[in-house]
Amino acid sequence: MKDIDMCACTFCGKPQKAAKKLIASPKGDAFICDDCVRICADIIKEEAAKVKVFKDLVIPSPKEIKKSLDAFVIGQEQAKKVLSVAVFNHYKRINYNEHNKRNKQKKDDKALELEKSNVLMIGPTGSGKTLLVKTLAKILDVPFACADATTLTEAGYVGEDVENVLLKLIQNADYDIERAERGIIYIDEIDKISRKSENRSLTRDVGGEGVQQALLKIIESTVASVPPQGGRKHPHQEMLQIDTTNILFICGGAFVGLDDIIYKRLSTSAIGFNANVKNSEEKAKVDYSKDVQPDDLIKFGLIPEFVGRLQVITGLDNLDEKALKRILVEPRNSIVKQYKQLFKIDGFDLEFEDEALEYIAQRAIKLKTGARGVRTIMESRMLELMFDLPDPNVYGKLIITKGFIENGEEPILVKKEEEGAKAV
Repeated sequence: MKDIDMCACTFCGKPQKAAKKLIASPKGDAFICDDCVRICADIIKEEAAKVKVFKDLVIPSPKEIKKSLDAFVIGQEQAKKVLSVAVFNHYKRINYNEHNKRNKQKKDDKALELEKSNVLMIGPTGSGKTLLVKTLAKILDVPFACADATTLTEAGYVGEDVENVLLKLIQNADYDIERAERGIIYIDEIDKISRKSENRSLTRDVGGEGVQQALLKIIESTVASVPPQGGRKHPHQEMLQIDTTNILFICGGAFVGLDDIIYKRLSTSAIGFNANVKNSEEKAKVDYSKDVQPDDLIKFGLIPEFVGRLQVITGLDNLDEKALKRILVEPRNSIVKQYKQLFKIDGFDLEFEDEALEYIAQRAIKLKTGARGVRTIMESRMLELMFDLPDPNVYGKLIITKGFIENGEEPILVKKEEEGAKAV
């Protein structure tokens, strides 16, 4: 081993006499002085700070977002526009605020800080609320979590804590907290946690008003403590910390009976012989984006503080026969395309007559379950056919007729040999 008095810093060449401290390597063949150690520590700190800086999200324009939604969701033009603009503004706001934070480190100035606007979607069952939000998350490539409000309860009672909603988002982001803090959370069936009556009950409403109160801070902005494995919290458990400031919350629900509250308000506001009172047809065409007021939601059972945190409200329309027929065929993953692929695997080309599709749409309207009714009818009618059909000796074209859907008649089967004879 070399005499340390004769050695110099391997990095800067400073001799041992000029350095306050010279540190030798384990083998004694290299040395580093205290100044170089300090410089190395500063470099490591700078690199660590760079890693923590967010990269700007590349956000498609509202028109591009809506165009992507059009490929999966039929109709609901107003809702698609509202969601496209809301999501675009949300992520634009995140990028803007992050730039301001970086600039504040260099110069001490008071920059404007933009606040987020959460979204409330009101529409009947099967109108496409969940599909819209799931498609949005795919388009933007951000973490997404879908939660059901009916399973949530106030802390300390049987059911899920509201923090479990955040845990789903963290899990979908592969436990990358920084990525999860830029995600989207969709809370479905939000109308089911409405207060049972406008008057306060003597008994505790742990699944309604209690959940709304628990959601207040999470939806707005807070640093929440989330148990890594879910379940109940206990004092000695390690928690994951997540900041909800940049998480976009979208709530959705059917709000059955809200149209009656709106109609009652609009009709009672008209007084006199010449007053324009809305009839039953106009009542059925309530535009939630324009007609709904915060008071209507409060009368329905949402507490004022919760309503105030859902700044953007949009409505989804009931799907008519024409829209349901388009849903059967047009979307990228439509149910007709799915069945065609399933039968193609077994060697059959599946075709649907136009009258059959029209009948399915008419039946779905009677079921009053929206697009879900279409799948219900298709599954029930195609079950027997899929059970009997797989035959290794039979291949060809299957034509689904109205009689098959309506009465269970045999579909038209054109075998491959017959197709070849027709072509000749």
